[in-house]
Amino acid sequence: MLKLLTARVRAFVDGNPHAVKYGIDGLLLMGAISIAANNHNIFALRLGAGAFQLSLLQFLPQIINLVLLIPAGLFADSLLNKRRMLSGSLLMAALFFVLGGLAAFIPVHTVYFFLGFIALGNVSTAMYNLSWQAYFPEVVEADKRNAVLTFRARITMIISICLPLVSGGILAAVPTHEGKILVHQIFYLLVGTLLVANAIFLRQIKATMPAEPRRVSLAQFKTAVNRMRRSKPFIGFVAVALFFHISWHLDWTLYFIGQANYLHMNEFLLGLTGVGATLAQLVTLAFWSKKNTRYGVEKPVTFGILGLALCPIAMILALSVPTRMGIPVFLVANFIGHMSFATIVLNFFQCLLKVVDKEYRSLSISLYTCVIMASNAVFPVAGVALYRLLGGDMPALRNTFWIIFFLRIAAAGAWWLRIYLRKGAEPDELLQSESPS
Repeated sequence: MLKLLTARVRAFVDGNPHAVKYGIDGLLLMGAISIAANNHNIFALRLGAGAFQLSLLQFLPQIINLVLLIPAGLFADSLLNKRRMLSGSLLMAALFFVLGGLAAFIPVHTVYFFLGFIALGNVSTAMYNLSWQAYFPEVVEADKRNAVLTFRARITMIISICLPLVSGGILAAVPTHEGKILVHQIFYLLVGTLLVANAIFLRQIKATMPAEPRRVSLAQFKTAVNRMRRSKPFIGFVAVALFFHISWHLDWTLYFIGQANYLHMNEFLLGLTGVGATLAQLVTLAFWSKKNTRYGVEKPVTFGILGLALCPIAMILALSVPTRMGIPVFLVANFIGHMSFATIVLNFFQCLLKVVDKEYRSLSISLYTCVIMASNAVFPVAGVALYRLLGGDMPALRNTFWIIFFLRIAAAGAWWLRIYLRKGAEPDELLQSESPS
């Protein structure tokens, strides 16, 4: 039995080298991100952060990214080897996350030092994501991307299930405030170690179809922007994607407020929420990957958005039932709402690759990412502001989630309408968008 299993593993490794390498990359990266993401909010609370300061965890890195991403896209397009930018971004992220853990030793303005270091760490990971997305098509052929991304997503989802449970369980078991602070700091040190290991491992992933480097200049930037502006597929995708992300970003801070302030979840239960959402994606990943192969990567996204529309309902239900039932109801409903989320994880990036300008791939991705990050900077704060405007209490939180629910239904309709309007026109439009100006 062991020999048979070993032979199958060896055959898979030999037949899918890109999938295995990107799986290891995903394991190291998501290991770090999972630990960090489950630390940020709760560590900030222990350092004395309020609701507004918690919203800054989303706001600050997005604002910095808006300034840096376009120059970073131009820089990435000018590189003969984008892998260097990947490794450099990971090393910078490692440094800033470790400094974030050490912020507890700073006696004045502790929370703001923490927010600043974490923002810079998140900016560094955004630079990694930008260069990763630009480098991926240089490594993996178009017909193999869905399979590689599916395998990588499976690895990252397994990590996302295990690590929040472990880290949440450890934090919940520590009885003292000082002890919990120390554990948070150890976690950030582990995050830095994993990111450094990933930076070293990336030497194993080499481009087989490297893009021609583009000269960095204002004229090249204007040319690239004009080509993207005239590309109907790109503009249409960005418009609909922005609407969807606005509806998605509104409740990012509100969920934590609901979980911590009204459902009174401890660290383990907060981790369990993320685990349930990821488990829902993992058990449905193969199903949605097959749908991608059969129907393409755009149609299944409609179901992903509709699934996310159920997540606000999960919080509304949890806040409407007797207190002792709130947490179980939320966990179950949140699991159901994430059963089609794998289509967002797998498909959005592939949909973007279908409409970006091939000659200015990094800059195209940068401009798209800037638009999405502007939403990520503004709308978590806007969601908190709306909650406060409606009263800042439990009924206000429920009403805010109702508004978000209807926005997500509208976003699913907009995505479906985009697919319907593009029937029969896509090939010609894509050719036009890729033609020289």
